[in-house]
Amino acid sequence: MHVHLVFVAKYRREVFTKEILVDLRSIFAGVCNDFEAELVEFDGEHDHVHLLLNYHPKVAVSNLANSLKGVSSRMIRQKKYPSIRKKLWGGALWSPSYFAGSCGGAPTSIIPQYIEQQQTPS
Repeated sequence: MHVHLVFVAKYRREVFTKEILVDLRSIFAGVCNDFEAELVEFDGEHDHVHLLLNYHPKVAVSNLANSLKGVSSRMIRQKKYPSIRKKLWGGALWSPSYFAGSCGGAPTSIIPQYIEQQQTPS
């Protein structure tokens, strides 16, 4: 099964740089491996990220999303990026909500193109 996830930075702050997005891609891929899922596509902008995942139906999307957000928040905050330290306080990186849209058929070829077209910070 495929799912399109969107995670938004806490308070919609513009905290993501290209370097942080590279780190997030690697963190998300590692979490996906733990769930026997595949990170098909990933990109983001200054204040949010998009993921396209291929996962097994036995996995609850909410468990996968919560793990992706929790692990990435903890690992990114440990790196003490200046853009995050200045604009976010407390222990949260992500807004508590997220978007999850199921995908299948023709849209699975269109969604990676949409994600690739995000205005990645330079």
